[in-house]
This record gives sequence, structure tokens and C-alpha cells, in this order.
Amino acid sequence: MSDILAATLKTASEVLSAHGPATKAAAHSYAPGDFSVHFFLQLAVILLTCRVVGWLGQKVLKQPQVVGEMIAGVVLGPSLLGLVFPDFQAALFPKETRNVLYVGAQLGVGLYMFMVGTSFQADHFRAKAKSAMSVSFAGIAAPFAIAALITPFLLKVPGLFAPTISQANATLFMGACIALTAFPMLARIINERGLAKTSLGTLSLTAGAFDDACSWCVLAVVLATFGGGPGVAVLAIGGGLSYVAFMVLFGKRILAPLGRMVEREGQMSPTVLALTLMAFCLSAFLMDAVGIHAIFGGFLLGVFMPRGLFVAELKKKVEPLAVVLLLPMFFTYSGLNTRMDMVNSPELLLIALGVLAASIVAKWGACYVAARVTGEAHATAMGIGALMNSRGLMELIIINIGLQKGVIGPTLFSMLVLMAIVTTVMASPLFEVVYGRKARESGELGAVPDPASA
Repeated sequence: MSDILAATLKTASEVLSAHGPATKAAAHSYAPGDFSVHFFLQLAVILLTCRVVGWLGQKVLKQPQVVGEMIAGVVLGPSLLGLVFPDFQAALFPKETRNVLYVGAQLGVGLYMFMVGTSFQADHFRAKAKSAMSVSFAGIAAPFAIAALITPFLLKVPGLFAPTISQANATLFMGACIALTAFPMLARIINERGLAKTSLGTLSLTAGAFDDACSWCVLAVVLATFGGGPGVAVLAIGGGLSYVAFMVLFGKRILAPLGRMVEREGQMSPTVLALTLMAFCLSAFLMDAVGIHAIFGGFLLGVFMPRGLFVAELKKKVEPLAVVLLLPMFFTYSGLNTRMDMVNSPELLLIALGVLAASIVAKWGACYVAARVTGEAHATAMGIGALMNSRGLMELIIINIGLQKGVIGPTLFSMLVLMAIVTTVMASPLFEVVYGRKARESGELGAVPDPASA
């Protein structure tokens, strides 16, 4: 059976190679038709793999569909498929086609976060503002304190950081990585676990969004002082805050006519849908242009969108396409940049485990303590800490930037990938143990969605 599979993959690899450049020099003659051939096959393979791995994750590991999809992205990358069938993997995902995949990935995660924003419950946030800000502050302060303790040691290990990096920049980068919460991952876990309209879900999502925004701003500062210029930090922080202020002051007033049009017609017309998607694209563009990230533009716009029938119609028209077709591209693109074979010695494995343990203590422990101090029950505080500890693909994004800009080396990159995967996989089952199970028994939460319906 394995011989037949190997032969099939070899034949497929030869067919795919016929549509791509055989050498680096030939890459300049990569025709548009070649992109099309690869893109549609890539998308078919991505959808199949995400459905199968996601289903297995739900059935066997009791993980949400989204965690299975993240693992599926790693499966399709060099860590598994590229390790077992390197020629086929290289032919299926040639580097020349990854820019196309990247654009689809950003569209998918941006649209998903836009839909999450439309479910944001401002009244819950106002009721829990003290807890949300306390959890957010703790989720930032503790990771940076831990980073300040461990970074001097990490700088002594050759290859982890760039040789020319200062201790201050290295500490800031590590702090940003540990402080991150997997904003898209957290949002989808909250949706799949029936927490979208609960105060716990709103508190966690709000604190996670603020922590991630701070981490991106810190990254901008690191890049600016590491060689990007001070304008990078000024544009990211100033531009992001200006856009938030604009949306708070004028967002609802500008967008309200869209809601009235839907209510008047009893449905969302193609014109209203087009105007809504145009607004999403502009919002994502603005956040990308200032150096934050497109997903924050999508989420922020969703928060200020009209509610009621408008959101119900938007979910019917946009959400299935974003979740089923586009979002898996985001996971796969990140998985293609992930190498799990870089931590290849006992010393490095020990360092990786130390970074993992420090990250869990800094994020989960600090968020738990902050929630308890502000009056949350023990189980609720444990649930918040478990959710906030998830890093997911936001971690992969920020460390890919660090690797690309030369801030960190491939070895530290791999350690942080390991941390991202472990903290994400542990988030959902730990949440169920410390909070979800009792909440479902008491009727506070509904049942976990059936795998077949995800």
C-alpha cells in the first residue's frame, strides 16, 4: 500500500513540476496559468486535510475544529508532508505560488475577525471593564517581567538571537511573544464553545485583543530600533490609536444607514453587501498600512456594525465562505513556514521546555490572579487564564516577522513554534476541565457543537 501511495505521489509530483520552474533561473518565467494550476489543487488539498484532521481532532482529542485546522497546516508543511514526501510537497507548494496563498490567507482571517467583531457584546464589556483591563494589564506585565529574567540567558546561547541585537530589543521581542494571545484562535474557540455572548467570552476576547495590539506595537518599536527607523513605531502606534478614536466617535453614525436599509428591505441586498465588504477592505487596508495587522481593522469595523437583522443576514452570506474556504488557507500558509526539526539536541530541548513553562506561568498564572483580584470566581478566573494562554497563529505571524527581519534565528523560531502549538492545543481541554464542564452541567453554557456540524 505504501509503495502504491509513494508511486502516486511521485507521479503527481512530476505532473505538478511540469507546470513550475525547474530551476531558480526559470522562476522569472512562471506563467499566470501555472499559478492557477497550483492554486486550485492546493485549495482542494487544504480543504480535504483541514476537514479530515479537524474531524479527527474533535473525535479523538476533543479539540475544536480550529485546532485541528492549525495542526493540518503543519501537516501540509515541511514538518510532516515535506519530511515524508519532500518532492511532492515542494511541487504542490512551490515558493513562487505562496504569495497567492498568502493573500487568500489574509482575506480569510480578516473576514473571520470581522464576523467575530459583529458578535461583540459592548454591554458585557462595560459590566466587566475593570476585570478586562486588569486581566489585560496582567497579561502584558507578567510576560515582560518573565522575558526580562530569561532573555539574558537566551542571549548566551549562540544562534537564538541576531548577534548584533541589544538586550533591550531581545527582551522586548520575547515579552511580545509571551504576551500574545491567539486572537483569531481565541475568537473561534469562544464561538465554537458557545461563549460568544457570555461575559467570560467578551472579557477574554477584549483582553486578548488589547494584549495583541500592545504586542504588535512593541514589535514595531523593536523593528524601528533594530533597523526599521523610528517612523515604523510612530506610524503603527499613532495610526492605530487614531483609527480607534475615529471609529469610537463616528463609526456607528457612519454605518447606521446600512442597518436601516436591511431593516427596510427585510434582507441584505447585493448593494448593501458590496458596501459592507468595501468598508471591510478599507478598514483592513488602513490597519495593514500603518503596520498593525489587517485582522484588527476587520474586528474593529465589526464591533461598530449595525446589529439585528443586518448581522443575521451578514452571517448567512459571508461566514460560511470565510470559515470553510478561506480561513484554512491562513493555517496552511503559516504551517508552510513551520519547521519542527530545528530543536535537535538535549540542551535545546531543555531550553524549549523552559520557554514553554515560563510562558504558561506568565500568561495563565497572571491572568488568573488578576481575574480573582477583581472579584471573578475561581472557576471563571481559571477559564479566563486557560483561554488567554492560547497563542496560536498570531504567535506564528509575529515570530515569522522576527525571523524574516533577522531579530531571531531559526532555532529560537522553532522553540516559539513549539510553545505556540502546545499552549493552543492545551487551551480548549483545560478550559473544559476548569470551567466548561461545570458550566454546561449547570445549564450556563450549551453543549459543545457536534463534530459533524463544524
